[in-house]
Amino acid sequence: MKLKQYRVREFRSIWDSGPIEVDEQTTCFVGKNEAGKTTILTALYRTNPIRKGDAVFDETYDYPKREVEDYRFAVENGEREEAALVECTYELEKADLLAVEDVFGPSVLKGKTFKRTTYYGDANSKYTLTCDNAAARKHLASNPALSDDLRAALAAATTWQDFAAALDAVEATDAVNAVKKLVARVREKELSHYVFNTLIWPRAPKFLYFDEYYQMEGQANLNALIAREDSEKLLDSDYPLIGLINLARLDHRKLVATNNTVELKNKLQGAGNHLTQRIVKYWSQNRHIQMRFDVRDAKAGDPEGMQQGVNVWGEVYDSVHWATTPLNNRSRGFVWFFSFLAWYEDVKRQGQNVILLLDEPGLSLHGRAQADLLRYFDAELSGHQLLYTTHSPFMIDPTKFERVRIVQDLGIDAPEALPKEEDGTKVLANVFDATDDSLFPLQGALGYEIQQTLFIGPNSLIVEGVADMLYLRAVAAQMEREGRTGLSEDWVITPVGGSGKVPAFVAMLGSQKGMNVATLLDIQNSDKQLIEDLYKKNLLTKKQVSTYADFTGTAEADVEDMFDRSFYLELVNGEYGKQLASKITLAKLNQHVPRTLRAIEAWLAGNPMKSGSFGHYRPARYFTEQLATLWPKVSDETKDRFEAAFKHLNGLLSK
Repeated sequence: MKLKQYRVREFRSIWDSGPIEVDEQTTCFVGKNEAGKTTILTALYRTNPIRKGDAVFDETYDYPKREVEDYRFAVENGEREEAALVECTYELEKADLLAVEDVFGPSVLKGKTFKRTTYYGDANSKYTLTCDNAAARKHLASNPALSDDLRAALAAATTWQDFAAALDAVEATDAVNAVKKLVARVREKELSHYVFNTLIWPRAPKFLYFDEYYQMEGQANLNALIAREDSEKLLDSDYPLIGLINLARLDHRKLVATNNTVELKNKLQGAGNHLTQRIVKYWSQNRHIQMRFDVRDAKAGDPEGMQQGVNVWGEVYDSVHWATTPLNNRSRGFVWFFSFLAWYEDVKRQGQNVILLLDEPGLSLHGRAQADLLRYFDAELSGHQLLYTTHSPFMIDPTKFERVRIVQDLGIDAPEALPKEEDGTKVLANVFDATDDSLFPLQGALGYEIQQTLFIGPNSLIVEGVADMLYLRAVAAQMEREGRTGLSEDWVITPVGGSGKVPAFVAMLGSQKGMNVATLLDIQNSDKQLIEDLYKKNLLTKKQVSTYADFTGTAEADVEDMFDRSFYLELVNGEYGKQLASKITLAKLNQHVPRTLRAIEAWLAGNPMKSGSFGHYRPARYFTEQLATLWPKVSDETKDRFEAAFKHLNGLLSK
């Protein structure tokens, strides 16, 4: 069965969360600190926890503090009903329906959903499930193992009392006794009680809650662990440790009694290899680690609590640095990932039916490792529903925003107490109702996705500005119409907004797997070191770093210098004609200034424009807008320069 929706009321920071729609696969709760994300998960967890002892709601600790005494007084005096803390709606799947139909027939249930509401107290809950008593009796009466006369008498019964009486009036065969036993169970309470508690709820998934407190220590005294397990007093950190031992296909009880060193050594080595394969698959931060285990008799100098009996030690070996470190000395992110993997994999191995609740998963992980974690969720957890909280943009899948639920508490920032209907933690599916702070992680995720897709592709050509992009695309299109070589459409032109940003973009894009990056840049004397560093620092190969000067045959060049100077002046005069004090001609420019833009700017410094200012973008836009008229004026020399650049760049594409 699937959890379809739940609602939390009067619990900690929540007065009424509103209905929370749960995705069939993954639901992501996003909100700022103190908004109540953990509370939303905790309330759900306690309704059916994998650790039975956690199924408790205590009004002393859990009811909203400012009104807890008023609540108690009102309930005791009959002025109000008990708070319905968590109302869950589940949908039955085919196997669940068959489990009921096998006993009472296909028509006994009046719907595929049911509700279960949890109240304050120890495992205090009520269900809402509608059953058709007549349909159930009709199905039982059709049992072919019963005699024809009995089937007729049972079919005529209009109550369970009459049904039972008809069974009592005949000989007690095995078939009759089986039906009588079932009817007796139904009559103890009612049909829906039996169906829910015997046939449906035992099939319900347990909630497995995991946060940073469940992280394992990486070492343990096995004798003490067994004692805690026998007394049902396991620590939070014991669960992933036991999962780890089970996942390693070891038995901690047998380890204590092992007297064959070779056998133990082989088991430990095999366990380490098994776990290494599972971890490295989703841990891109370091591919050179190996898990190792050691089981030894305790020594007097071992840590406190581990000085008697037998100890197990989890270690990580780094094959690059030839160093072994205790598991608990690794990064917090690694320990979190490893601890969750160990517990969950053991749960999966046992075939337990669970819904996973993860509070701030991967909080200590690097952004790329968080992406690994999302990949792990989709690939390995697809057999379970997953609900998790986060405020990290890297833990939000921007392609699946429909899975996101916004968690916010307007009372945090309100100068005065809000009315109860507006106060407390709320869960929103509609982003239009969310505050800027609540939306920030989504904006970050969306911004990262845009950065990955807008002007970026598998083959990214980095240029300095939008003007470069306009010229290159316009000229390439015209060249291809003439049967000459244009710039391949496989290149995605990426304007970065200035030469100073080029190294950062190159480093960012070049580090991504499968990304082919090249540059076509302006160059002046002050930029030469920056451009040379792109290949001297091994960010790119030398042939991937091109400048316009490579094709103009000059020491310095901008994209504008790919055109004849007289032609570019026509673009400037055409775009800025009404703003220029006078038309700019070749004769007015200093021919000793190597770059056209620099020469124009020098002339304008002594002959200011009547209004506005000169920029690189507007002449480029003018060129594209007037292309049909201007292209016949483009010289063959200009076309040769662009074609040489295009051929070079196209040669860098992966075959």
